[in-house]
Amino acid sequence: MLYLKKLIPFMLFIWLAPAVLHAQSNQNQQPTREELERRKRELQKEIDEANEALKDTKRSTRESLGQLRALRNKITLRTRLINNINEEINFINGDINGAYRDVKTLQKDLDTLKAQYAQLVVYAYKNRSTYDMINFVFSAQNFNDAIRRYAYLKQYREYRHRQASNIVETQELLNRKIESLQSQKEKRADALKSEQDERQTLEKDRKEQDEVFNKLKGREKELVEDINKRKKDAQNVQAAIRAVIRREIEEERRKAEAEEVARKKAVEEKRKRDEAARKAAAAAAAAAAASNNNNNNNVATNPPPVKETPKAPEPERPAPAPSRSANVLEATPESLALSESFENNRGKLPWPVSNGSVIGHFGRQHHAVVEKINVENDGIIIATSKGAAVKTIFEGEVRRVMVIPGSGYVVMIRHGQYFTNYVRLQTVSVKTGDKVRTGQMIGTASTNDIENQGEVELQIYKGVVKQNPEIWIMRR
Repeated sequence: MLYLKKLIPFMLFIWLAPAVLHAQSNQNQQPTREELERRKRELQKEIDEANEALKDTKRSTRESLGQLRALRNKITLRTRLINNINEEINFINGDINGAYRDVKTLQKDLDTLKAQYAQLVVYAYKNRSTYDMINFVFSAQNFNDAIRRYAYLKQYREYRHRQASNIVETQELLNRKIESLQSQKEKRADALKSEQDERQTLEKDRKEQDEVFNKLKGREKELVEDINKRKKDAQNVQAAIRAVIRREIEEERRKAEAEEVARKKAVEEKRKRDEAARKAAAAAAAAAAASNNNNNNNVATNPPPVKETPKAPEPERPAPAPSRSANVLEATPESLALSESFENNRGKLPWPVSNGSVIGHFGRQHHAVVEKINVENDGIIIATSKGAAVKTIFEGEVRRVMVIPGSGYVVMIRHGQYFTNYVRLQTVSVKTGDKVRTGQMIGTASTNDIENQGEVELQIYKGVVKQNPEIWIMRR
Protein backbone atom coordinates (compact mmCIF):
# COMPACT_ATOMS: atom_id res chain seq x y z
CA MET A 1 0.00 0.00 0.00
CA LEU A 2 2.79 2.43 0.90
CA TYR A 3 4.61 1.60 -2.31
CA LEU A 4 1.53 2.37 -4.40
CA LYS A 5 1.10 5.74 -2.70
CA LYS A 6 4.66 6.66 -3.65
CA LEU A 7 3.83 5.99 -7.29
CA ILE A 8 0.99 8.53 -7.41
CA PRO A 9 3.24 11.60 -8.13
CA PHE A 10 4.93 9.67 -10.95
CA MET A 11 1.52 8.73 -12.36
CA LEU A 12 0.50 12.41 -12.48
CA PHE A 13 3.78 13.37 -14.15
CA ILE A 14 3.40 10.69 -16.84
CA TRP A 15 -0.20 11.73 -17.43
CA LEU A 16 0.70 15.39 -18.02
CA ALA A 17 4.01 14.86 -19.85
CA PRO A 18 2.58 14.58 -23.43
CA ALA A 19 0.54 17.78 -23.05
CA VAL A 20 3.55 19.72 -21.75
CA LEU A 21 5.77 18.47 -24.56
CA HIS A 22 3.10 19.35 -27.16
CA ALA A 23 2.89 22.89 -25.77
CA GLN A 24 6.68 23.22 -25.97
CA SER A 25 6.68 22.10 -29.59
CA ASN A 26 4.05 24.75 -30.45
CA GLN A 27 6.16 27.48 -28.84
CA ASN A 28 9.08 26.59 -31.11
CA GLN A 29 7.09 27.53 -34.23
CA GLN A 30 8.27 30.75 -35.90
CA PRO A 31 5.61 32.39 -38.09
CA THR A 32 8.10 35.02 -39.28
CA ARG A 33 9.88 32.36 -41.29
CA GLU A 34 7.12 32.67 -43.91
CA GLU A 35 7.76 36.41 -44.09
CA LEU A 36 11.47 35.74 -44.67
CA GLU A 37 10.66 33.30 -47.46
CA ARG A 38 8.34 35.83 -49.11
CA ARG A 39 10.97 38.58 -48.92
CA LYS A 40 13.54 36.20 -50.36
CA ARG A 41 11.32 35.43 -53.37
CA GLU A 42 10.64 39.13 -53.97
CA LEU A 43 14.33 40.03 -53.76
CA GLN A 44 15.24 37.23 -56.15
CA LYS A 45 12.62 38.50 -58.61
CA GLU A 46 14.01 42.04 -58.42
CA ILE A 47 17.54 40.72 -58.96
CA ASP A 48 16.36 38.86 -62.07
CA GLU A 49 14.81 42.09 -63.39
CA ALA A 50 18.05 43.96 -62.64
CA ASN A 51 19.99 41.30 -64.58
CA GLU A 52 17.70 41.78 -67.58
CA ALA A 53 18.17 45.55 -67.41
CA LEU A 54 21.93 45.08 -67.23
CA LYS A 55 21.85 42.81 -70.28
CA ASP A 56 19.99 45.50 -72.24
CA THR A 57 22.51 48.20 -71.32
CA LYS A 58 25.45 45.90 -72.14
CA ARG A 59 24.27 45.65 -75.74
CA SER A 60 25.58 49.17 -76.15
CA THR A 61 29.12 49.45 -77.50
CA ARG A 62 30.30 51.65 -74.62
CA GLU A 63 29.96 51.74 -70.87
CA SER A 64 27.06 53.92 -69.74
CA LEU A 65 25.42 55.31 -66.65
CA GLY A 66 22.69 52.74 -67.20
CA GLN A 67 25.20 49.92 -66.66
CA LEU A 68 26.50 51.60 -63.52
CA ARG A 69 22.96 52.12 -62.17
CA ALA A 70 21.99 48.51 -62.96
CA LEU A 71 25.12 47.18 -61.23
CA ARG A 72 24.56 49.34 -58.16
CA ASN A 73 20.95 48.23 -58.03
CA LYS A 74 22.04 44.59 -58.26
CA ILE A 75 24.58 45.08 -55.47
CA THR A 76 21.98 46.70 -53.22
CA LEU A 77 19.43 43.95 -53.86
CA ARG A 78 21.98 41.16 -53.42
CA THR A 79 23.20 42.67 -50.14
CA ARG A 80 19.63 42.71 -48.89
CA LEU A 81 19.22 39.10 -50.04
CA ILE A 82 22.36 38.04 -48.10
CA ASN A 83 21.03 39.78 -44.99
CA ASN A 84 17.72 37.98 -45.46
CA ILE A 85 19.52 34.61 -45.75
CA ASN A 86 21.51 35.36 -42.59
CA GLU A 87 18.28 36.10 -40.72
CA GLU A 88 16.90 32.80 -41.98
CA ILE A 89 20.05 31.00 -40.77
CA ASN A 90 19.58 32.58 -37.34
CA PHE A 91 16.04 31.23 -37.20
CA ILE A 92 17.24 27.79 -38.28
CA ASN A 93 19.93 27.85 -35.58
CA GLY A 94 17.25 28.70 -33.05
CA ASP A 95 15.15 25.80 -34.28
CA ILE A 96 18.12 23.45 -34.08
CA ASN A 97 18.95 24.53 -30.52
CA GLY A 98 15.30 24.08 -29.55
CA ALA A 99 15.21 20.68 -31.20
CA TYR A 100 18.36 19.63 -29.32
CA ARG A 101 16.75 20.65 -26.03
CA ASP A 102 13.55 18.80 -26.90
CA VAL A 103 15.43 15.66 -27.87
CA LYS A 104 17.42 15.74 -24.66
CA THR A 105 14.29 16.30 -22.56
CA LEU A 106 12.34 13.61 -24.38
CA GLN A 107 15.19 11.13 -24.02
CA LYS A 108 15.38 11.83 -20.30
CA ASP A 109 11.61 11.49 -19.93
CA LEU A 110 11.62 8.27 -21.92
CA ASP A 111 14.31 6.80 -19.69
CA THR A 112 12.31 7.79 -16.61
CA LEU A 113 9.12 6.29 -18.04
CA LYS A 114 10.86 3.03 -18.87
CA ALA A 115 12.41 2.79 -15.39
CA GLN A 116 9.09 3.48 -13.71
CA TYR A 117 7.31 1.01 -15.93
CA ALA A 118 9.92 -1.61 -15.12
CA GLN A 119 9.29 -1.06 -11.42
CA LEU A 120 5.57 -1.42 -11.98
CA VAL A 121 6.09 -4.66 -13.87
CA VAL A 122 8.27 -6.05 -11.09
CA TYR A 123 5.74 -5.02 -8.46
CA ALA A 124 2.88 -6.53 -10.48
CA TYR A 125 4.85 -9.74 -10.88
CA LYS A 126 5.48 -10.03 -7.15
CA ASN A 127 1.80 -9.35 -6.39
CA ARG A 128 0.34 -11.35 -9.23
CA SER A 129 -1.56 -13.69 -6.89
CA THR A 130 -5.32 -13.21 -7.02
CA TYR A 131 -5.43 -14.11 -3.35
CA ASP A 132 -3.25 -11.07 -2.50
CA MET A 133 -5.57 -8.77 -4.45
CA ILE A 134 -8.68 -10.16 -2.74
CA ASN A 135 -6.99 -10.03 0.62
CA PHE A 136 -6.10 -6.33 -0.02
CA VAL A 137 -9.77 -5.54 -0.67
CA PHE A 138 -11.30 -7.58 2.14
CA SER A 139 -8.81 -6.38 4.73
CA ALA A 140 -10.57 -3.01 4.68
CA GLN A 141 -12.06 -1.66 7.91
CA ASN A 142 -15.50 -1.10 6.37
CA PHE A 143 -17.43 -1.40 3.16
CA ASN A 144 -16.65 2.11 1.88
CA ASP A 145 -12.95 1.52 2.42
CA ALA A 146 -13.24 -1.74 0.44
CA ILE A 147 -14.91 0.12 -2.43
CA ARG A 148 -12.12 2.70 -2.45
CA ARG A 149 -9.47 -0.04 -2.46
CA TYR A 150 -11.15 -1.78 -5.36
CA ALA A 151 -11.37 1.51 -7.31
CA TYR A 152 -7.72 2.18 -6.52
CA LEU A 153 -6.68 -1.21 -7.92
CA LYS A 154 -8.73 -0.52 -11.06
CA GLN A 155 -7.07 2.91 -11.52
CA TYR A 156 -3.71 1.31 -10.96
CA ARG A 157 -4.29 -1.14 -13.81
CA GLU A 158 -5.46 1.75 -16.08
CA TYR A 159 -2.41 3.76 -15.08
CA ARG A 160 -0.13 0.92 -16.19
CA HIS A 161 -1.83 0.88 -19.60
CA ARG A 162 -1.57 4.68 -19.92
CA GLN A 163 2.07 4.59 -18.94
CA ALA A 164 2.77 2.00 -21.62
CA SER A 165 0.95 4.21 -24.15
CA ASN A 166 2.93 7.28 -22.96
CA ILE A 167 6.16 5.40 -23.54
CA VAL A 168 5.12 4.62 -27.10
CA GLU A 169 3.94 8.21 -27.77
CA THR A 170 7.08 9.70 -26.25
CA GLN A 171 9.22 7.41 -28.38
CA GLU A 172 7.34 8.48 -31.53
CA LEU A 173 7.63 12.16 -30.59
CA LEU A 174 11.33 11.68 -29.97
CA ASN A 175 11.75 10.10 -33.40
CA ARG A 176 9.89 12.99 -35.04
CA LYS A 177 12.07 15.50 -33.21
CA ILE A 178 15.21 13.71 -34.37
CA GLU A 179 13.91 13.77 -37.97
CA SER A 180 13.06 17.47 -37.64
CA LEU A 181 16.52 18.14 -36.25
CA GLN A 182 18.12 16.43 -39.22
CA SER A 183 15.88 18.37 -41.62
CA GLN A 184 16.84 21.67 -39.96
CA LYS A 185 20.53 20.78 -40.27
CA GLU A 186 20.06 20.15 -43.99
CA LYS A 187 18.22 23.48 -44.38
CA ARG A 188 21.04 25.27 -42.59
CA ALA A 189 23.61 23.63 -44.84
CA ASP A 190 21.64 24.72 -47.94
CA ALA A 191 21.23 28.26 -46.59
CA LEU A 192 24.93 28.55 -45.77
CA LYS A 193 25.86 27.36 -49.26
CA SER A 194 23.38 29.83 -50.80
CA GLU A 195 24.80 32.66 -48.67
CA GLN A 196 28.34 31.75 -49.74
CA ASP A 197 27.34 31.68 -53.43
CA GLU A 198 25.60 35.06 -53.13
CA ARG A 199 28.69 36.59 -51.50
CA GLN A 200 30.87 35.33 -54.34
CA THR A 201 28.46 36.79 -56.91
CA LEU A 202 28.33 40.05 -54.93
CA GLU A 203 32.12 40.29 -55.07
CA LYS A 204 32.04 39.81 -58.86
CA ASP A 205 29.36 42.52 -59.20
CA ARG A 206 31.45 44.93 -57.14
CA LYS A 207 34.51 44.31 -59.31
CA GLU A 208 32.45 44.87 -62.46
CA GLN A 209 31.00 48.04 -60.94
CA ASP A 210 34.49 49.36 -60.19
CA GLU A 211 35.59 48.64 -63.77
CA VAL A 212 32.59 50.47 -65.29
CA PHE A 213 33.02 53.36 -62.86
CA ASN A 214 36.72 53.79 -63.68
CA LYS A 215 36.03 53.72 -67.42
CA LEU A 216 33.26 56.31 -67.03
CA LYS A 217 35.55 58.39 -64.84
CA GLY A 218 38.00 58.51 -67.74
CA ARG A 219 35.25 60.08 -69.86
CA GLU A 220 34.42 62.73 -67.27
CA LYS A 221 34.73 65.61 -69.74
CA GLU A 222 32.28 63.94 -72.08
CA LEU A 223 29.90 63.27 -69.20
CA VAL A 224 30.03 66.89 -68.06
CA GLU A 225 29.13 68.03 -71.56
CA ASP A 226 26.18 65.61 -71.59
CA ILE A 227 25.09 66.86 -68.15
CA ASN A 228 25.17 70.48 -69.31
CA LYS A 229 23.21 69.61 -72.46
CA ARG A 230 20.56 67.77 -70.47
CA LYS A 231 20.38 70.64 -68.02
CA LYS A 232 19.80 73.11 -70.86
CA ASP A 233 17.15 70.84 -72.39
CA ALA A 234 15.41 70.55 -68.99
CA GLN A 235 15.41 74.34 -68.62
CA ASN A 236 13.78 74.69 -72.03
CA VAL A 237 11.14 72.13 -71.10
CA GLN A 238 10.42 73.83 -67.79
CA ALA A 239 10.21 77.26 -69.41
CA ALA A 240 7.77 75.99 -72.04
CA ILE A 241 5.63 74.20 -69.43
CA ARG A 242 5.50 77.19 -67.11
CA ALA A 243 4.59 79.46 -70.02
CA VAL A 244 1.70 77.18 -70.95
CA ILE A 245 0.47 76.99 -67.36
CA ARG A 246 0.64 80.78 -67.01
CA ARG A 247 -1.36 81.15 -70.23
CA GLU A 248 -3.91 78.70 -68.85
CA ILE A 249 -4.16 80.75 -65.65
CA GLU A 250 -4.44 84.00 -67.63
CA GLU A 251 -7.12 82.57 -69.93
CA GLU A 252 -9.12 81.32 -66.96
CA ARG A 253 -8.74 84.72 -65.26
CA ARG A 254 -9.95 86.57 -68.38
CA LYS A 255 -12.81 84.12 -68.76
CA ALA A 256 -13.79 84.65 -65.12
CA GLU A 257 -13.60 88.46 -65.54
CA ALA A 258 -15.70 88.30 -68.70
CA GLU A 259 -18.28 86.13 -66.96
CA GLU A 260 -18.36 88.59 -64.03
CA VAL A 261 -18.85 91.56 -66.38
CA ALA A 262 -21.62 89.70 -68.21
CA ARG A 263 -23.24 88.80 -64.89
CA LYS A 264 -23.16 92.44 -63.69
CA LYS A 265 -24.55 93.62 -67.03
CA ALA A 266 -27.38 91.09 -66.82
CA VAL A 267 -28.15 92.22 -63.27
CA GLU A 268 -28.19 95.88 -64.35
CA GLU A 269 -30.46 95.16 -67.31
CA LYS A 270 -32.83 93.20 -65.08
CA ARG A 271 -32.86 96.10 -62.60
CA LYS A 272 -33.74 98.53 -65.39
CA ARG A 273 -36.50 96.26 -66.67
CA ASP A 274 -37.91 95.91 -63.18
CA GLU A 275 -37.78 99.72 -62.69
CA ALA A 276 -39.54 100.35 -65.99
CA ALA A 277 -42.19 97.76 -65.15
CA ARG A 278 -42.70 99.37 -61.73
CA LYS A 279 -43.13 102.85 -63.26
CA ALA A 280 -45.57 101.54 -65.85
CA ALA A 281 -47.57 99.83 -63.12
CA ALA A 282 -47.60 103.04 -61.08
CA ALA A 283 -48.80 105.08 -64.09
CA ALA A 284 -51.54 102.57 -64.83
CA ALA A 285 -52.63 102.66 -61.18
CA ALA A 286 -52.75 106.48 -61.22
CA ALA A 287 -54.85 106.48 -64.41
CA ALA A 288 -57.26 103.96 -62.92
CA ALA A 289 -57.57 106.07 -59.75
CA ALA A 290 -58.33 109.23 -61.78
CA SER A 291 -61.03 107.39 -63.71
CA ASN A 292 -62.64 106.19 -60.50
CA ASN A 293 -62.63 109.76 -59.11
CA ASN A 294 -64.50 111.07 -62.15
CA ASN A 295 -67.18 108.37 -61.89
CA ASN A 296 -67.73 108.72 -58.13
CA ASN A 297 -68.17 112.42 -57.16
CA ASN A 298 -69.09 111.64 -53.56
CA VAL A 299 -65.80 109.72 -52.98
CA ALA A 300 -62.93 111.56 -51.28
CA THR A 301 -60.20 113.02 -53.50
CA ASN A 302 -57.48 110.90 -52.02
CA PRO A 303 -58.06 107.14 -52.16
CA PRO A 304 -57.86 105.26 -48.86
CA PRO A 305 -54.48 103.83 -48.11
CA VAL A 306 -53.96 100.25 -49.26
CA LYS A 307 -53.22 97.87 -46.42
CA GLU A 308 -50.12 95.92 -47.24
CA THR A 309 -50.08 92.17 -46.62
CA PRO A 310 -47.30 91.35 -44.16
CA LYS A 311 -44.48 89.25 -45.64
CA ALA A 312 -43.79 85.86 -44.19
CA PRO A 313 -40.43 85.71 -42.40
CA GLU A 314 -37.67 84.14 -44.48
CA PRO A 315 -36.41 80.79 -43.14
CA GLU A 316 -32.95 80.82 -41.59
CA ARG A 317 -30.26 79.51 -43.90
CA PRO A 318 -27.43 77.36 -42.54
CA ALA A 319 -23.99 78.91 -42.52
CA PRO A 320 -22.01 78.00 -45.65
CA ALA A 321 -19.37 75.28 -45.24
CA PRO A 322 -15.73 76.39 -45.43
CA SER A 323 -14.50 76.19 -49.02
CA ARG A 324 -11.11 75.91 -50.71
CA SER A 325 -9.19 79.10 -51.38
CA ALA A 326 -10.25 80.76 -54.60
CA ASN A 327 -8.37 79.48 -57.63
CA VAL A 328 -9.10 80.47 -61.22
CA LEU A 329 -8.10 76.97 -62.38
CA GLU A 330 -11.02 75.64 -60.29
CA ALA A 331 -13.56 78.23 -61.34
CA THR A 332 -16.03 75.65 -62.71
CA PRO A 333 -17.61 72.80 -60.71
CA GLU A 334 -16.07 70.31 -63.19
CA SER A 335 -12.55 71.65 -62.65
CA LEU A 336 -12.99 71.67 -58.87
CA ALA A 337 -14.26 68.08 -58.84
CA LEU A 338 -11.34 66.96 -61.03
CA SER A 339 -8.81 68.62 -58.71
CA GLU A 340 -10.33 67.02 -55.63
CA SER A 341 -10.45 63.61 -57.30
CA PHE A 342 -6.79 63.94 -58.32
CA GLU A 343 -5.83 64.83 -54.73
CA ASN A 344 -7.82 61.93 -53.30
CA ASN A 345 -5.74 59.53 -55.42
CA ARG A 346 -2.44 60.73 -54.01
CA GLY A 347 -0.12 57.72 -53.72
CA LYS A 348 -2.53 55.54 -55.75
CA LEU A 349 -2.01 56.84 -59.29
CA PRO A 350 -0.76 54.27 -61.82
CA TRP A 351 2.63 54.39 -63.52
CA PRO A 352 2.83 55.88 -67.02
CA VAL A 353 4.48 52.65 -68.30
CA SER A 354 3.67 49.00 -67.65
CA ASN A 355 7.26 48.03 -66.79
CA GLY A 356 10.02 50.32 -65.66
CA SER A 357 12.18 51.65 -62.85
CA VAL A 358 13.08 55.12 -61.65
CA ILE A 359 16.60 56.05 -62.73
CA GLY A 360 16.33 59.78 -61.99
CA HIS A 361 14.64 60.93 -58.79
CA PHE A 362 12.89 64.25 -58.24
CA GLY A 363 14.88 67.25 -57.10
CA ARG A 364 18.61 67.71 -56.67
CA GLN A 365 20.70 64.55 -56.93
CA HIS A 366 24.44 63.84 -56.90
CA HIS A 367 25.74 62.62 -60.24
CA ALA A 368 26.65 58.92 -60.25
CA VAL A 369 30.20 59.54 -61.57
CA VAL A 370 30.98 63.27 -61.48
CA GLU A 371 30.40 63.77 -57.76
CA LYS A 372 31.16 67.50 -57.82
CA ILE A 373 28.12 68.12 -60.05
CA ASN A 374 24.49 68.01 -58.91
CA VAL A 375 21.65 67.13 -61.26
CA GLU A 376 18.27 68.85 -60.86
CA ASN A 377 15.24 66.85 -62.04
CA ASP A 378 11.84 68.51 -62.45
CA GLY A 379 10.14 65.10 -62.32
CA ILE A 380 11.18 61.46 -62.30
CA ILE A 381 12.96 59.72 -65.18
CA ILE A 382 11.74 56.18 -65.78
CA ALA A 383 13.73 53.58 -67.71
CA THR A 384 11.59 51.18 -69.71
CA SER A 385 11.73 49.07 -72.84
CA LYS A 386 12.35 50.80 -76.17
CA GLY A 387 9.15 52.03 -77.79
CA ALA A 388 7.08 51.21 -74.68
CA ALA A 389 3.54 52.59 -74.56
CA VAL A 390 3.18 55.71 -72.40
CA LYS A 391 -0.21 56.06 -70.69
CA THR A 392 -2.00 58.78 -68.74
CA ILE A 393 -2.00 58.48 -64.97
CA PHE A 394 -5.36 60.31 -64.57
CA GLU A 395 -8.28 61.52 -66.63
CA GLY A 396 -8.19 65.06 -67.96
CA GLU A 397 -7.84 67.23 -71.05
CA VAL A 398 -4.80 67.57 -73.31
CA ARG A 399 -3.81 71.24 -73.21
CA ARG A 400 -0.63 71.19 -75.29
CA VAL A 401 1.41 68.85 -77.49
CA MET A 402 4.86 70.35 -78.05
CA VAL A 403 8.14 69.36 -79.66
CA ILE A 404 11.19 70.56 -77.74
CA PRO A 405 14.67 69.91 -79.21
CA GLY A 406 16.59 67.44 -77.06
CA SER A 407 13.46 66.30 -75.20
CA GLY A 408 11.25 65.02 -78.01
CA TYR A 409 7.49 65.36 -77.71
CA VAL A 410 5.92 66.80 -74.55
CA VAL A 411 2.25 66.18 -73.74
CA MET A 412 0.54 68.34 -71.09
CA ILE A 413 -2.71 67.14 -69.54
CA ARG A 414 -4.77 69.28 -67.17
CA HIS A 415 -6.67 67.91 -64.18
CA GLY A 416 -8.31 70.97 -62.62
CA GLN A 417 -5.47 72.94 -61.06
CA TYR A 418 -3.05 70.01 -61.58
CA PHE A 419 -0.98 69.29 -64.70
CA THR A 420 0.79 66.07 -65.63
CA ASN A 421 3.56 66.38 -68.20
CA TYR A 422 4.95 63.47 -70.19
CA VAL A 423 8.41 64.39 -71.51
CA ARG A 424 10.78 62.53 -73.87
CA LEU A 425 8.15 60.89 -76.03
CA GLN A 426 9.14 59.48 -79.39
CA THR A 427 5.62 59.52 -80.87
CA VAL A 428 2.24 60.90 -79.76
CA SER A 429 -1.31 59.72 -80.46
CA VAL A 430 -3.31 62.64 -78.99
CA LYS A 431 -3.84 66.30 -79.86
CA THR A 432 -4.69 69.49 -78.00
CA GLY A 433 -8.26 69.51 -76.71
CA ASP A 434 -8.64 65.71 -76.49
CA LYS A 435 -10.38 64.32 -73.43
CA VAL A 436 -8.37 61.37 -72.09
CA ARG A 437 -9.13 58.72 -69.51
CA THR A 438 -6.87 57.07 -66.93
CA GLY A 439 -4.54 54.53 -68.52
CA GLN A 440 -5.11 55.73 -72.09
CA MET A 441 -2.10 55.49 -74.39
CA ILE A 442 -0.85 58.90 -75.49
CA GLY A 443 2.44 57.96 -77.18
CA THR A 444 5.63 55.91 -76.96
CA ALA A 445 8.82 56.31 -74.94
CA SER A 446 11.92 57.73 -76.57
CA THR A 447 15.09 55.65 -76.96
CA ASN A 448 18.40 56.35 -75.29
CA ASP A 449 20.84 54.93 -77.84
CA ILE A 450 23.82 55.15 -75.50
CA GLU A 451 22.14 53.05 -72.80
CA ASN A 452 20.05 51.01 -75.24
CA GLN A 453 16.77 51.50 -73.35
CA GLY A 454 13.59 53.54 -73.42
CA GLU A 455 13.09 56.64 -71.27
CA VAL A 456 10.17 58.81 -70.27
CA GLU A 457 9.98 61.66 -67.77
CA LEU A 458 6.87 62.27 -65.66
CA GLN A 459 6.28 65.71 -64.16
CA ILE A 460 3.42 66.88 -61.95
CA TYR A 461 2.59 70.54 -61.32
CA LYS A 462 0.08 72.13 -58.96
CA GLY A 463 -0.40 75.39 -60.74
CA VAL A 464 3.17 76.51 -61.37
CA VAL A 465 4.59 74.60 -58.37
CA LYS A 466 6.48 71.36 -59.09
CA GLN A 467 5.47 68.20 -57.20
CA ASN A 468 7.37 65.00 -56.47
CA PRO A 469 5.70 62.35 -58.67
CA GLU A 470 7.02 59.50 -56.50
CA ILE A 471 4.60 60.45 -53.70
CA TRP A 472 1.67 60.52 -56.14
CA ILE A 473 2.14 57.24 -58.02
CA MET A 474 1.85 53.76 -56.54
CA ARG A 475 4.90 52.12 -55.00
CA ARG A 476 6.38 49.07 -56.73
